[in-house]
Amino acid sequence: MTLRFEQILADGVAECSYLLGDDSAHTCAVVDPRPDVEVYLETARRFGMAITHVFETHIHADFLSGARELVDRLGGQAKLYVSTEGGADYGFDHEPVRDGDQFTFGGMRMKARFTPGHTPEHMSYLLFDGDTETPWGVLSGDAFFVDSVGRPDLLGDDQSEELAEKLFHTVRDVFLALPDDVIIYPCHGAGSACGPDIGDRMSSTIGYERRFNSYAQIEDLDEFKEAILGDAPPVPTHYPRMKKVNSEGPEVQRNLPRIEPMTVARFAEAAEGGAQLLDVRDMMDFGAGHVPGSLNIGARPELSVWAGWLLDPEKPLYLVLHDDGDLSDVLRLLWRTGFTNFGGYLAGGMAAWREAGREFAQIPQISVHELNKAEDLQPLDVRKPDEWEGGHIPGARHAFLGKLREELEDLDRSTPYATYCASGFRASIAASLLKKNGFEQVRNVPGSWKAWQAADYETEKPS
Repeated sequence: MTLRFEQILADGVAECSYLLGDDSAHTCAVVDPRPDVEVYLETARRFGMAITHVFETHIHADFLSGARELVDRLGGQAKLYVSTEGGADYGFDHEPVRDGDQFTFGGMRMKARFTPGHTPEHMSYLLFDGDTETPWGVLSGDAFFVDSVGRPDLLGDDQSEELAEKLFHTVRDVFLALPDDVIIYPCHGAGSACGPDIGDRMSSTIGYERRFNSYAQIEDLDEFKEAILGDAPPVPTHYPRMKKVNSEGPEVQRNLPRIEPMTVARFAEAAEGGAQLLDVRDMMDFGAGHVPGSLNIGARPELSVWAGWLLDPEKPLYLVLHDDGDLSDVLRLLWRTGFTNFGGYLAGGMAAWREAGREFAQIPQISVHELNKAEDLQPLDVRKPDEWEGGHIPGARHAFLGKLREELEDLDRSTPYATYCASGFRASIAASLLKKNGFEQVRNVPGSWKAWQAADYETEKPS
């Protein structure tokens, strides 16, 4: 027997799913799959195993569950297992999982352990070799992370206090009751907003977290509540939507979401009619020329998250690509946060648009050196609040990108703004959002805060 254990990271949403089983029994399970499920089918095929079980640790809020998609692709061979503890209700066929239920895959055994707090129904899975009584690992879902724990405030203020108390007992009575050498495999890594300040490492041990996880070290309930509720990062706007969709059951696509190529004339007609335009090219290309009214979110893994924050999934998306060959990768990233409604993409991209003699808009790109000399530019810092508090460009104004749409009316449209973030990626999103909403004097700062610090220019912190 060889135990097969694969941790599969979805960059951008920073989500960890797992494929695990025994190749001598030729069976395996997948836990918390993302919607682009080919990776699990290919991995199981590589190891000569059949996926017979698909598990969810909880109802996810940050990404679109791929559990139903994967079960459908397997043609009835696998069943979908979800927690029915904590009053959970689902709008799709499933197998119920209760605390203490066990599942065997050859020489590997999984045991369900009810771990509420992040959500009311949350279930973790202890991992055992055969009939041994001591687990070697735990799939901790969003209950327990590297350097952190799951946030308990995603269901609204009326449930946050109760869930924080349940999380406190989950951490102390379940996770810290395990032996020090048990390996923790969480559902998220650094960059996820499902917990405060999640660590960079992809796994940890109970012993390490016992010593260094500041939330695990809190022994007083009230102190724990204050810490976890006070430290929670801003809630992305797509979280409530994803929670609802995943509870009801995402629509099965059976492939990547459908999208058609469009001629310049048809794309222009849609744009002039107020279509939702997304340009996924690099900030420099976008700044040099783009279809008027476009939002720029570059085709990097972070596209998933910022599309979730800023775009409307009910309204068809029209795409402008760097290269038409990038389409499949872009669709996967958008699918991960629930975007399946597409109007089309501009065939031939901006080259076709320019050659057709169509009008295009521009956003000047300026260096930190130009910004440092400019006296008439207002730096607009669109980073997260904790980044801003850690230091910023002197005289800058702060407007977190995720909330920028709500703060547009507070900005003076006659002021020339220079948007910046850590590297320029989010700054370009912000600049395009301002431009789209009628701000004419907008510039973007490639390199942004990192370049400003590298140039050794003066910085300041909030008083």
